[in-house]
Amino acid sequence: MSARHPDVLGGKAAVVGIGATEFSKDSGRTELALAAEAVRAALADAGLTPADVDGLVTFTMDTSPEITVAQAAGIGELTFFSRVHYGGGAACATLQQAALAVASGVAEVVVCYRAFNERSGRRFGSGVRHREPTPEGVALGWALPFGLLTPASWVAMIARRYLHTFGLQPEIFGHVAVTDRRYAATNPAAYFHGRPITLADHAASRWIAEPLRLLDCCQETDGGQAIVVTSLDRARTLPHPPAVIVAAAQGASRAQEQMTSFYRDDLTGLPEMGVVARQLWRSSGLSPGDIDVGILYDHFTPFVLMQLEEFGFCAPGEGAGFVADDLLPLNTHGGQLGEAYLHGMNGIAEAVRQVRGTSVNQVPGAGRVLVTAGTGVPTSGLLIGADG
Repeated sequence: MSARHPDVLGGKAAVVGIGATEFSKDSGRTELALAAEAVRAALADAGLTPADVDGLVTFTMDTSPEITVAQAAGIGELTFFSRVHYGGGAACATLQQAALAVASGVAEVVVCYRAFNERSGRRFGSGVRHREPTPEGVALGWALPFGLLTPASWVAMIARRYLHTFGLQPEIFGHVAVTDRRYAATNPAAYFHGRPITLADHAASRWIAEPLRLLDCCQETDGGQAIVVTSLDRARTLPHPPAVIVAAAQGASRAQEQMTSFYRDDLTGLPEMGVVARQLWRSSGLSPGDIDVGILYDHFTPFVLMQLEEFGFCAPGEGAGFVADDLLPLNTHGGQLGEAYLHGMNGIAEAVRQVRGTSVNQVPGAGRVLVTAGTGVPTSGLLIGADG
């Protein structure tokens, strides 16, 4: 792999605005309306107007194209628009695209967004039902006849191997669920506000796909989230302290598939996140000991443990103990298990709040935050830092 250099991207762009809709189970509005609402809220937070925007970035697997959102939000001419593939794995890559556009001069103000009715409309957790065939879906043909029809069942296969290899029991996954719900309980924006859980609650929740229980699986959410990115110089003239994009990376591993990479040499880790980790540490010059807060993609609890291990916070098989000992504040917004499942975009917003010092669960002196995107798929990651 070629070397990455900090001066290529790091420190040239910053997040200056964040905005979201209500997180609910039945929004009562179109996905386009949710996207436009989130974009306008993020621009207002940044002290900018739709006329300032010349770039938009989103994911695939949604229904709100960039040009349609631009029209709905009152945005004029665009010089940059981009879509990143692979569902939740795209979250952090949207900001990478935005930062690259800003650093290269292709655009000046780029808005990244994600909006959908994932609970009241198309449910990602329903798996392969009612979906058009895709080239990537060919790999599913090896798993579907055996009943592996949903994301939970795909992740359960890897989680089972992880437990077997390290001699662990499913109860260890409860540490992630309890941590997320503890933070969600004090976050008024979280769906599970005021509803913490215990390890006993986790262990008593019903099986979804062994060894995954109900409380190991994230919720499904209606809502939208938008993030505004511009140059660091311009960011310094706007209302909020800049949340600097210190480093950004994408990663896909050998033998990568979409959540069914069962034919890799080892099923106890997340090699695609290892690719991201190596890039982030190398390009930033930072290491795990420099990180103040971790916002780790938590659609399923086992993959949070594996991410901690891929990034070097602890050794393989030791992720649960790391979380149980509270060695790093994790998912201080409540995560996708507790706040909302916006495919990771709401986690990026929480990283910005931590750097600004405005989180409802503020970590004192938080100056460097690690954010990750979807795991089990081609993925991405960010290091967000304070200015100066």
